[in-house]
Parts: sequence; C-alpha cells; structure tokens
Amino acid sequence: MVTKKTKRTCKYGHIFYKSTDCPTCPTCEKLKEPPSGFLALLSNPARNTLLYHGIDTVQKLSSYTEKEILNLHGIGKTSLPKFKKALESEGLTFKQKE
Repeated sequence: MVTKKTKRTCKYGHIFYKSTDCPTCPTCEKLKEPPSGFLALLSNPARNTLLYHGIDTVQKLSSYTEKEILNLHGIGKTSLPKFKKALESEGLTFKQKE
C-alpha cells in the first residue's frame, strides 16, 4: 500500500511533502547542519541527540564512556568510528569505565 504524501508548509514558509505525520521540515533541518567539526559528520538523529544532551564539542564527548553514548536515543554503532576519529584527532578518548 502506498501512503499518500501531503503538502505542508513550515512556519518559515518552506513547502515540503510528507507521507507521515512527522512535522519536521527537511529544509530547516538541512539549514541546521554545521559546516564543519565532528557534528557535521553525523546523521541528524545523532547530532540532535548530542546537542540535546549538551555535547557540542569533542572535549565534552570525551567525558562520556562509549556505553553511555550508545545508550542515548538516536545514536547507533555506525557513529562510533566517527566519534573515535574525532576524539583521536584531538588526542582524546572516551572516558574509561569506572
């Protein structure tokens, strides 16, 4: 069964089509993407999760264990190599288990 897409307009006037009831405007999401830094390497769900939890720098990321990061909703195992590379480039690692 094919779900019909409905035409929508976000509060900023962007017109888009969605087949679900998700209100997220794809144009607005694209505009929020950072141009550089480790957050630019991530998918929107992963980036939004980190930002929601106040993790906006590699230094802040290093204060968490891998397990703590993976337990956040929106973070998957495919993000780990990107995190590790970003940490390594700054001479950092994930926090070790206590």
